[in-house]
Amino acid sequence: MKINFRYIAIAIVFAGTQQTFAQKKDENIGTEVVNVVKPYTPTISDAFKVKETPIIEDDQEKQKEEIKYNIFSFPVASTFAPAKGKAASVDKEAREKYYNNYATLGVGNYGTINAELFVTENVSDTDYMGGMLRHLSSQGGIDAAKVDDKYYNTALDLTYGSRQQGYNWSTDLGYQNQVYNWYGLPLEYVDFAPETVAEVDPQQTYHTFYIGGKIQTKDSYFHDASAQYKRFWDAYGSAENRFFLTPSLDIPIMDEKIKVDFVADYVGGTFEKDINDAGDLSYSHFNLGIQPSLLYQKEDLSVQLGAGIFYSMGKMNDETDNKFFVYPQVKASYKVVGDLMVAYAGAEGTLRQNSYADFVSQNPFVSPTLAVAPTDQQYDIYVGLKGKLASTVAYNIRGSYMNEDNRAFFVNNASLTSLGDDEGYSYGNSFGLVYDRLQTISFFGELKADFSQKVHFGINGTYYSYSTDDLDEAFNLPQMKVGASLDVDITPKWYAGTNIFFTGERKDVVMLNSGDLETVTLKSFFDLNAHLGYKYNERLIGFLKLNNITGQDYQRWVNYPVQGFQFLIGASYKFNF
Repeated sequence: MKINFRYIAIAIVFAGTQQTFAQKKDENIGTEVVNVVKPYTPTISDAFKVKETPIIEDDQEKQKEEIKYNIFSFPVASTFAPAKGKAASVDKEAREKYYNNYATLGVGNYGTINAELFVTENVSDTDYMGGMLRHLSSQGGIDAAKVDDKYYNTALDLTYGSRQQGYNWSTDLGYQNQVYNWYGLPLEYVDFAPETVAEVDPQQTYHTFYIGGKIQTKDSYFHDASAQYKRFWDAYGSAENRFFLTPSLDIPIMDEKIKVDFVADYVGGTFEKDINDAGDLSYSHFNLGIQPSLLYQKEDLSVQLGAGIFYSMGKMNDETDNKFFVYPQVKASYKVVGDLMVAYAGAEGTLRQNSYADFVSQNPFVSPTLAVAPTDQQYDIYVGLKGKLASTVAYNIRGSYMNEDNRAFFVNNASLTSLGDDEGYSYGNSFGLVYDRLQTISFFGELKADFSQKVHFGINGTYYSYSTDDLDEAFNLPQMKVGASLDVDITPKWYAGTNIFFTGERKDVVMLNSGDLETVTLKSFFDLNAHLGYKYNERLIGFLKLNNITGQDYQRWVNYPVQGFQFLIGASYKFNF
């Protein structure tokens, strides 16, 4: 079809002129004569058919809006020249530098010194070595203590390890020296002459040497193993040897996995005499055990079915006692509402090996005259519920019933000075052991909350109800324990925190001047502590620690009052070689 472009241009100019003048309604537009050389003859193009019907994906078809097109064929000159865009700069946070080593030193009242030095270094691409030196001491100064009450605790730990492609291993070597004093004379219950108190030498010294190692493999039936030898001795001629080996296997069968743990645990020691000065006291216990378990998992359900089979070869002086023990080891959990609510339950038992070193770590004021024997934890049946109340709040509640045979209890030793015994622990100021069956019903609750990345809070509590067979009380076991903590990052430089512990009443027995035994109640107590820190730079941090802020003169053990208000001020420095 032939198109005359000259006529089209005249028509466009005419249309543009009409639109321009039409906007001025109030002006006299006058008249004008237009000569048309040739009338405009429009043409219609051939019609064509749409081959496919378009698919409308909208849920509801919208009303079509009327669209008006205005065509301006005149070119418009533009002087706009866009500038080249630049990406907006973003302030990057400085990456925190990590240091392999640190040193800490703090000093406080009561002549307290707390020092730590940790050093680690990569020997090669796979091997590393490290060391840890710790020291905590106090010169004493408790008002109620009539004899020396200072203590020292110094430990050195060395390690060497390797991270290979298929396995990891490490070896450990360490030594610890502890000095404590039996300062808890029963002055409230027994009358001591001043010269008798002046002659008391209450110091006890403990030594620990150990060597051990661990190995862990990947993609192998042999999962891991730990082994350790420990030598423990004191200033009164007591000595103990402890050795354990615990290999573990993972055996996949079909779609399930069978785990098998082996236990070989030996402890043996001697004391120069028993509490009645009737001769030396020796003991040895060798426990062999196997603990197979099958793990079953399907969707939200997880069940571990297992059992523990132990054979114990025991000897106390010349008496032997060999026994078989079988324990349930069953655990299960079910996600009721995803991670928001998980129900769990279990029944677990084990043969728990006791040792002189373990008892000292729980109560350093024991006498070197202990009858050491393992505890038969027959079963611990529990049910609980854990999960999240919100994305930053987690909870855990649990109730349990535990039955233990041959459970060890700390009991205050009677004074033996009337029998002519003048050892440092013979003045009613030390603790021995008694064994009995114990049934414990407990209820536990815990709540943890991260209010933000800078504020963290946690609280937990446990209530206990005890029942014994022969003993009148479950001596030195509290009826309730509660703990709470709060940590806050105040600014990028300053941080602070506080924690509080509450321990309920406990029972113990003391001997009076008359020679009679009397059960006494140790009052419940709470201990409020706080700390404040300042990050001077990425290497240097200063801190202040406050303990027993309320200055309570409570007794952790009978006749053993603790230090009052304590403060410790110091600094920690991080570095690399």
